Amino acid sequence: MADTTYFPRRLILAGAIVSGVLLALAVHMLGAGYGLDLGGLWRTNTGEFMPAGAAIAWWLIATVGFSGGYFTANLMHSAASGQIPQRMRQFLIAVGVLILAGAGQAASAPSPVPTVSGVLAGLAALCLGAVMAFCGAHFALRKA
Repeated sequence: MADTTYFPRRLILAGAIVSGVLLALAVHMLGAGYGLDLGGLWRTNTGEFMPAGAAIAWWLIATVGFSGGYFTANLMHSAASGQIPQRMRQFLIAVGVLILAGAGQAASAPSPVPTVSGVLAGLAALCLGAVMAFCGAHFALRKA
């Protein structure tokens, strides 16, 4: 009987963080096309306290970053021992490719957000996605 092999914890953590950040950035780019703009928090010309689109964007990016890190860490932990069926692997690869292709299409379109605000929103999405992906991966590895 074959021994169960595991990836090193740092490799799983790094892979999960990268995956969570990429998914969070993809959701940020797709959401910007639908009007969910992170930069709405920094605009002073609106009379509202906080635009609802900005709040939804923050929560959506944080949720996707955390979930992406958590599920990637779980999948990488169980992948080395061959516990993931071939059909599940193919499905996950197809979903990842479709999300990143949609984000690439959204990123290539002209931005509806001013340049400085768009750069700040992108950096904020990157940082938020990285922190939440780390938290998700850390919780998944503590559970395993």
